[in-house]
Amino acid sequence: MCKGLASLPSCCLERAKELKARVGSILQITNWNFSCCKIGKNKPTLEECLKWKESFEKLLSSKYGLCAFTAFLVSEFSEENIAFYFACEDYRSTKCPAKLMAKAQKIYDEFIGSEAPREINIDHETRDITKANMQAPTASCFDVAQHRIYMLMAKDCYPRFLRSPAYSDLVCQAKPSAKVTNPFKQEKV
Repeated sequence: MCKGLASLPSCCLERAKELKARVGSILQITNWNFSCCKIGKNKPTLEECLKWKESFEKLLSSKYGLCAFTAFLVSEFSEENIAFYFACEDYRSTKCPAKLMAKAQKIYDEFIGSEAPREINIDHETRDITKANMQAPTASCFDVAQHRIYMLMAKDCYPRFLRSPAYSDLVCQAKPSAKVTNPFKQEKV
């Protein structure tokens, strides 16, 4: 350890390790393609952005909506929720029973277990149910925890996203799709 770090109190060093782990885990996420949210040719249309307000499900089913929502969660240091949700979706779709145990343990260690680097916010009862399910992992062993996180995002994160400057900016920058015709545009006679 360098001399500068050795002189810091241990609580500062622990916090620095936590931040390093969090940033490292964000940087290692290869499934998320944040470039889809960047300004450029491939932007969501105004209609698509407005559909996100209709339901949380419509937001998640949109490529750009998911990207924008994930970027919002990252900005709020709560990206572990969406990462856990989709890790469970991936886990549930695992066809090979032999791979279930290893995938289940990886999800548990990353999001649920004590000292998990990306610990999700679930109640003690849900944590206990999930821990018990880990004794013999099945495709549904994370269902209760995944449902809790989905509801947390739908009732808390999603409304905050819709009220956020990030969403407002996306709507302002979005262009109407070419398919929509302007009813006020007069045709030449």
